[in-house]
Amino acid sequence: ITAYDPDAPTGSGFWHWIAYNIPVSTTELPRGVDLGKIGGKSLRIDYGSYGFGGACPPEGDGMHRYQFTVWALPTDKLNLGPDTPAAVAGFTLNKIALDKATLTATYTR
Repeated sequence: ITAYDPDAPTGSGFWHWIAYNIPVSTTELPRGVDLGKIGGKSLRIDYGSYGFGGACPPEGDGMHRYQFTVWALPTDKLNLGPDTPAAVAGFTLNKIALDKATLTATYTR
C-alpha cells in the first residue's frame, strides 16, 4: 500500500506511507494498525518517520491529491530494507506489479 501526494511543492511529490509484505489474506487495516503484528513492514516516508503520515499540505497551497494505491504483486515478499528510498520502492512496485488500484482523495488547508 502506498500513499503519495503528487502535488507537494517538492518537485518530486511526497510519500505519506509505504507499507509492504502485508499478507494477501488481509482485507482491511484498522486505524493505528501495527504492521509488524500481521507480518507487514513500513519504509521511512518523507516525514522521516515510519508508518502513515497524514495529509498536511502547506497553507494556501491549494488542493492536493492523495493517491492511496494497493498493489497486486507476483510475490508475497519484497526484499526492501527499512531505509530503502521511496523512489526505489516506487520503481520496484511499478516494474513488477501485476495490477494496482488507486483511490484519490483531495484535501486543502
